Amino acid sequence: MGTDIVAEELVWAAVAAERASLAEMLEGLTEQQWDEQSWCAGWRIRDVVGHILLTSRAKLGQVLWELLRARGNLDRMSFATAVRYADRATSATLLAELRAIVDLRHAPVGTTALDRLMDLLVHGQDIAVPLGLRREMPVAAARWSVERVWRMGAPFHAQRALTGHRLVATDTEWSAGSGAPVAAPIAELLLMVTGRVPVEAARRT
Repeated sequence: MGTDIVAEELVWAAVAAERASLAEMLEGLTEQQWDEQSWCAGWRIRDVVGHILLTSRAKLGQVLWELLRARGNLDRMSFATAVRYADRATSATLLAELRAIVDLRHAPVGTTALDRLMDLLVHGQDIAVPLGLRREMPVAAARWSVERVWRMGAPFHAQRALTGHRLVATDTEWSAGSGAPVAAPIAELLLMVTGRVPVEAARRT
């Protein structure tokens, strides 16, 4: 039990660090950049921030109500709630709310602290990449997140999507799968298992 408690403490500390550094990055954006398209098709930068805020604080009743409004479609619910929330708030408000939850330790029903960390790491890239900004991922946090995604199944189904490939991190001790080797830094592997980067891209590096 002691190991689990220590591990969770480390994960929540990493979550706080990611929220704080993301807020710092967002503070430098112009209003035009807040409205630019993120790396997620159809999502603006402000929508991604709204999603991060909502998933950090969501309560069971709220989730069930929004899922009902989306007729049971989780993806539709995530998009609709994020857009509605972002449309009602200024960029300054969204930034202030992100700063206010830096140390919040809440995992919505069915999720874990690792899900919050993985979400931040990946969505941080969803914001940074299309804006041409470089955002480093801490190696340990990325490794924990890759392992979580690899084991979790939905929504990414990484093991099924990457059947026939063996993923090997080049900057830390982590590997998974079997078949043709795909070697890349752990941050890139996280983007691969979450569907942001195709296997072919790693093979060219």
